[in-house]
Amino acid sequence: MSLADSTVAVMLPITDTGRAQEFYGERLELPYDGKDNEGSMMYGLRGGSELVLRQLPAGQQSANTAVSFKVDDIAAEIARLEARGVTFENYDQPGFTTVDHILDAGDMKAAWFLDPDGNILCLHETKDS
Repeated sequence: MSLADSTVAVMLPITDTGRAQEFYGERLELPYDGKDNEGSMMYGLRGGSELVLRQLPAGQQSANTAVSFKVDDIAAEIARLEARGVTFENYDQPGFTTVDHILDAGDMKAAWFLDPDGNILCLHETKDS
């Protein structure tokens, strides 16, 4: 079997399991699959992949986008998540400016938000979505 045929487990560091469970389960509405044998919280994703939240000391977060969710309608998904209390980032830098939270790169649109531990999450929509 090739790695291209494998499902993926994305692992993110968190510091507070209750706060993370509220964010990922309630606000993002990801299906909670329970804990693994190390106590990491697991959320099922389409195609059999998983999001695994592992409790670690603060300061373990990546400075870059850790997870990006492909969506069909980014503006509608932003509105849905904002109604659930998710706050989106805005950027205004040379060559990287968002309008209504969305960066339009022509063939792709993207918007970023942070989880309670500062992990950078993204929504993206491509022309073929």
